[in-house]
This record gives sequence, C-alpha cells and structure tokens, in this order.
Amino acid sequence: WGLLLLAAALGAMAATRCPAPCVCDNLRAHVLCLNGSLTAIPDTIPELTRKLDLRGNSFVVIPAGAFLATPYLTHLDLQRCKVERLEEGAFRGLGRLVYLNLASNGIALLYQESLDGLFSLQQLILEGNRIEEIQLGAFGHLGSLTILDLRANALVYLPDMVFQGLQVLRWLRLSHNALHVLGSEAFAALPALRRLSLDHNELQALPGEALARLDGATRLDLGHNPITYVAEEALAMASLRHLFLDHASLQDVAPDAFARSPQLRILDLRENQLQGLPPLAGAGGLVRVSLDGNPLLCSCFLRPFHRWLARARVQAEGACAAPPALRGRSLNSLKSPEMRCSRLQPPPSPTTPPEQPRAAGSRQCPWGCVCSPDTHHGSCENRDLREIPRDFPEDTRLLDLRRNPFRTVPPDAFPGLKELVSLHLQRCSIRVLHPGALRGLESLVYLYLTDNHLSTLAAAAFEGAPQLAYLDLDHNAFTHVPAGAFRLLPNLISLHLQHNAIGELAEGDLAGARGLRWLYLGGNAIRHIAPAALAPTKMLEKLQLEGNHLSEVPTAALRGLPALSELKLSRNPIKHMGDSVFLPVASSLQHLYLDNMGLEHISPRAFTGLGPKIRSLYLESNKMSNIPDMSNFTGLEILNLQDVPFHCDCQLLPLRRWINKLNLCVGATCGSPAEVQGLKVKLSTTFQTCPGWGRDEAGETNPNKTKAASKPSKKKRSGKSPARGFSKSRA
Repeated sequence: WGLLLLAAALGAMAATRCPAPCVCDNLRAHVLCLNGSLTAIPDTIPELTRKLDLRGNSFVVIPAGAFLATPYLTHLDLQRCKVERLEEGAFRGLGRLVYLNLASNGIALLYQESLDGLFSLQQLILEGNRIEEIQLGAFGHLGSLTILDLRANALVYLPDMVFQGLQVLRWLRLSHNALHVLGSEAFAALPALRRLSLDHNELQALPGEALARLDGATRLDLGHNPITYVAEEALAMASLRHLFLDHASLQDVAPDAFARSPQLRILDLRENQLQGLPPLAGAGGLVRVSLDGNPLLCSCFLRPFHRWLARARVQAEGACAAPPALRGRSLNSLKSPEMRCSRLQPPPSPTTPPEQPRAAGSRQCPWGCVCSPDTHHGSCENRDLREIPRDFPEDTRLLDLRRNPFRTVPPDAFPGLKELVSLHLQRCSIRVLHPGALRGLESLVYLYLTDNHLSTLAAAAFEGAPQLAYLDLDHNAFTHVPAGAFRLLPNLISLHLQHNAIGELAEGDLAGARGLRWLYLGGNAIRHIAPAALAPTKMLEKLQLEGNHLSEVPTAALRGLPALSELKLSRNPIKHMGDSVFLPVASSLQHLYLDNMGLEHISPRAFTGLGPKIRSLYLESNKMSNIPDMSNFTGLEILNLQDVPFHCDCQLLPLRRWINKLNLCVGATCGSPAEVQGLKVKLSTTFQTCPGWGRDEAGETNPNKTKAASKPSKKKRSGKSPARGFSKSRA
C-alpha cells in the first residue's frame, strides 16, 4: 500500500504542470524558480512539493495565504526577493515547514501574525533586512524554532519579552545591528537558549540585568561593542563557559566582574585598550584569557594579575607593549622580578596618543586624555581633574569623564561637540548642573550622572540638548523629583531616579515628560503617589517602584496609562491587596512584580480585568496562604510562587489543578499542615481526601484513592474551569 500511495503521489505531481520559468524535480519533490522575474508566488506549483527555492525574484509583498496550495513544504527559500512586507497570515497553512530563509530583503517590521502557522519551523533566517521593530508576539507561534538569525538589521532596542514563545530556541543571532538598549526582560522567555550573539552593536555597557535571565546559555558574543568598563558582578550567567569581549573599547575590568559566572572557561579580551587586569575573583573555572592586541603595561602593577594567573593555572595570551625593555614579551614568559616600577611611576592609565602635528583649525585630545579616531571616543576617566577639559575632537561621539572631582558642570562646558551621543559623568562629586551646561550638545542621546550629589535640577540645565533620550540620575541626593526639570526634553524615553531619597511623587513633578516610556524609581522612600502625578506620561510602558515605602497599590495614579506593560512593586510593605487594584492598566499590563512584600492577603477580586495578556507574574516570598482565581491567565510564561506558605487543604485544590495544567515550574510549596510542610503543592497527599478528587486527576497514578473520591459525581459537569475560589480564606 505504501508503494502504491507513493506512486500515486509522484504520478499526481508529474501530472501537474511545472510553472514557467521554474524547474521541477518530481522525484525529489523540489521546485526551483531562481533569479527570474516573478512578481507573485506561482499558484501552479505542484501540491506535493517539499522544497521550494524562489531566490532572486521580485515579490515585494508576501500576501496572506500565499502558500496554501503547497501544504507539504518543508523548506522555503525567499532570499533576495525584494520583499518589503509580510502580511499577517502570509505563511498560514505551512504547518510542516522546518526551514524558512528570508535573508537579504527589505523587511522593516515584523507584525504580530506575520509568522502565524509555522509551528514546526526550526530555522528562521532574517539576516540582511531593514527590521527596526519587532512587535510583541511576532514569534509567539514558533514553538519549535531552534535558530533565529536577525543579523544585519536596524534594531536599536529590544523590549521586554520580545522573544516570547521561543521555548526551544538554542541560538539567537543579533550581530551587526544598532542595539544600544535591552529591556531587562528581553531574554526572559528563552529557557533553552545556549548561544547568544550580540557582537557588532552599539552597547555601551554590559547588559547584565537582561543577560541574567539566561541561566542555560554557554556562549556569549559581545565583541565589537563600545563597552568601556565591566563593573562589579556585571555578569550573572550560571552556565556561561565562553565569553567574547574582543575588539571593544575596554579600559578597565572590575576584580569581581565575573564572580557570578562560575562556569566561565574562556575569556576573550583581544584588541581592547587594557593596560592590565586585576586578579579575577570568583572566576575559579577560567582556563584561558586572551589579551592579544592590548597595550599591556608590564610593570609592578601587573604583578598581582600575573601571580593570579600562575596560582589559578590560567593560560594567558598577550604580549607587553611597555616598558621598552619588555616590549613584545609574552605574559607567560615573564617573571615577577622583571615587572618593576620606578618610585615615581603613577598607577597605569590609558596611554596618551603621541603628539601629532596640528592641522590648522583642528583639535587634538586634551592633555592626559585618550581620543580614539577609529571609534570617536574620548576618555579622561579617573585623572583627578577639577575642571572639565575642552578641545576634544569635534567628531567625538562618546565622552567618558567618570571619577573626576568636578563638583559642578558650568555653562557651555562642552563647546563644539555637536556629534556627541553619549556623555559619562558618573562619580564626579557633582552638586550643581548649571543652566546651559549642555548647551550645544544637539546630538546627545545618553547622559549618565549616576553616583553624584545632585539634589535639584533646573530645566535650563538641559537647554540645547533636545535629543536627550536616556537620563540616568541614580544614586544622587534627590528628596523629590525635580518638578518641571524635563520640560525641555521632548524626546526623553528613559528616566532613572533609583536609590535617591525621594519621599513622594507629586502632581507636576513629571511635567513635560510626555514621551517618557520607562520610569525607574526603585530604592527610594516613596510613601505616596498623587493621583495625577503620572498624568503627563501617557506613553509610559514600564514603571519600577520596587523597594519603596508604599503601603498600598497606587491604583488612582495608574489611571491614564494605556500603554503600561510592566509594573514592579516588589519590596514595598503592602500587606493587603483590595479589589480591582490593577483595573486601570488591565488592558495593557503584561509583567507584574509583587514579590518580597510580606503580602498577607489578596482579595478574590484583586486581579479583576487581568487575564490572557499577563506574561509574567512574580509572587514569591510573601505570607499569604492562598491566591485569587487566575484561571484566565492563559498567556503566562513565567509564574513564581516560591517561598509562599500555602495551606494545602481542600480550599487549595483548584490552585493545585491549575498549576498542573500550566506546564510551568512555579515553585509552589506547602507551608501547612505540618505533615506536608515543605512539599511541593503538586505532590501533596492532603488533596486525596477532598470531595471531587479524582474527577480531574485522570492519568495520575494514585493507588490510595478513597471510594468516595472514585465515585462518579452525580452533578452534571460544567465546561467551566474548576479553579474558582483560589482566594478563599483558610478553613
């Protein structure tokens, strides 16, 4: 019968006319229509075709249902087809497709349903397009995808949960984009990822918070990014073995930068600006460190690192650039006594470029600073400067002035730097940012003022910097949000005011911040948020209020925020949660953080309005013994119920059933009664004596079921979920 069916299929395919100008290989079920003038997908392709190669045509648009006539396709190649748009449902009906190549086209946007129907797809290649934005949910139907290639596009930032649905993805390729901002949850929905390629982007700092979500990743490529510094415990990736930070702009690495990545074996730091490294604390698994191409200063200051290499048995690749007597010597050949310092020799600092003849009207680098003509970066970090230096090259795009005791930033402090994009003024003891301080910085996008002593700001300080989009004021001395300070910043997207001493958020504080999308206020002392405090920020997507003194959910303040997708209330002393507290943002909220609050009671109607849109919910480390009915939270990808003392009696049976159906690791354990304390809720035996036990437990092995539990119910079963009553009080 099998042979007859095969013969019939081949006969049917042979009987189907091959469309011009294509070539059909009926025996292998392949069709090739290469480099032709096709402007639409041929509708006469044999139905049983398995592999379809359409490279080099001119389709422009792939319409909905374009391949419905070829449902047996497993491989589809659409490279160089001038495709600009994938309509929703373009690939619907291709449930057998495992390989799709859309490289070298002109696609600019991935819509939510563009890839609908490809539930067997394993490889998706989108390299070399013009993709600037990926709508949330675009990959939601690709549950079998293992490789996603987005290289050489125009991505600037990745929002949270942008890759949701890719549960088995193993390699994500994002090289050669323009990425400079990653949402903290950008990679949260990638539990199987093993390799992440982020090289050749515009990342100015190691995105530690986003990367911490990748527990299973073993290789990370971050080379060719303008990263200047790797901070303390910057990388927390439990399984990481290979880290590539080559061809960046690194000038310094903190001693414990990799302490939270204990499996790290290979560290590639080639072609940076490092004059040395400290002993790398906590990186006990390292086997090799590559430092070739760095201006290594093999003086006494490198001895601790050299001794650590020997003690930890780490192989080092690299050669001395100075002093002259050791130039060219490999690190492995050095002996400690050879690494000497003169008595007056200062600690190592980035090498000042040699004097060059000055062309008329040109600018050199200020004395004691480093200016790179290749990367357009300037750095005077930690030079004990009292005044902001001038005369940087006019094409400077990143200026690093961290750790200098400037104390004030005077008017017109940065003359002639019209191309400057990123300005770093962290840890500069700054108390005053004078009016006009940033005047002339018409291209400035990033301003970092972290770890200073600012307590107030005037709007005039930002005069002349209208493109400023990312403002970091964390770890300063603000006791209130500087009211009206942002009215000259129409493009402000992200505002960081974490770890200050702000006591309330008042009406008018955010006046003028109409484009704000991300607001970070964690680690303050906020007790009250006025109902109209957030009214100017109608585009707000992310609101982080963790670690404050709020005693209730600020429901009134959430009204008028139609785009809010993330709300973080962790570590606030909210003990009771009343009815409909999230209703104002129920239509948009996707990520909700309610952990570590000491929460004792949640009203049965607290989550009114929330439902399928919720992607992640964090409730760990609280004190309630039950939670509300969440049976309509059908879109959950992350649910954390660890360290919640659930009372595992019959009132909790609906929750137990719901958890079983989720197919998620939620960490729920019993806190009582005593005989099951510490057991997972799923494994507790206390439910076996509950009325109705066994009705929905089909397939579970349980030899101790009572007769009462095994008797069929006399009531007519409803089609509704039995999960009502999650929040009933402890009986």
